[in-house]
Amino acid sequence: MDLRNEHRTLVRRAMKHDEAAFEQLVLLHSEQLYRTAYLYVKNEHDALDVVQETVYKAFISIEQVKEPKYFVTWITKILIRNCYRVLEKQQPTDDIVLHIPVQEDQSREEHLDLVHALSRLRKEYRDVLVLFYFHDIPMKEIASFIGITLNTVKTYLKRGREELKVQLGGVDYGTARPTK
Repeated sequence: MDLRNEHRTLVRRAMKHDEAAFEQLVLLHSEQLYRTAYLYVKNEHDALDVVQETVYKAFISIEQVKEPKYFVTWITKILIRNCYRVLEKQQPTDDIVLHIPVQEDQSREEHLDLVHALSRLRKEYRDVLVLFYFHDIPMKEIASFIGITLNTVKTYLKRGREELKVQLGGVDYGTARPTK
């Protein structure tokens, strides 16, 4: 059985309130959820709180997943909404970056620059870029997830990349992953 089928089987089991299957799903996606939460709330404590709240909300409403293949999209949507709730409560004077998990192929400085640049983007651009590049969610799913057209997703990706490129002063960021 390939990984996709195993993942879908886990989701189906979790949808039938199999706690062990749900726990496996959380373990599989916890790092990705944490990184996304951190991109939004910009500190470790709040990011961990957001992930915990997301896992709780996902657990109590797991039967709302329409298709097992959309589980990651569904839980990410819950996570982003929780991030916005936390951000609404924060003071605007919060430090931009405290502790960031750095990917192996990036220097800490590059990662800090990227997170800072993402935080300065329009919300719409940031959401689409994070979902597409950090979660590898296809554009069609992003469109239905956010409630916009596919062409709008493409536009947001293009404009978001252009703004990031200007903010970061580089040429490599615009060609990181083609949008097809």
